[in-house]
Amino acid sequence: MMELEKDFEQAVSNSKQLVAKPDNATLLKLYSLYKQATQGDVNTEPPSGFDFVGQAKHDAWTSQKGKSKETAMSEYISLVKSLM
Repeated sequence: MMELEKDFEQAVSNSKQLVAKPDNATLLKLYSLYKQATQGDVNTEPPSGFDFVGQAKHDAWTSQKGKSKETAMSEYISLVKSLM
């Protein structure tokens, strides 16, 4: 587990140094996997009104519901590696 967490932290760091900015769908995937890995299942109410970005983020995180912390970390690491 320690090795996975170390690799995850490195992937988070690497994600901030990507040469090209990923498309919005990929950014949402990164966001949702990060939230699932660090906080678990979505634990906030969906935003109301016209907060379309907030709604998209909430929906993306909700789509990861039930995924284990370890699986979310592994998928995040793989996604960041594919973007480098």
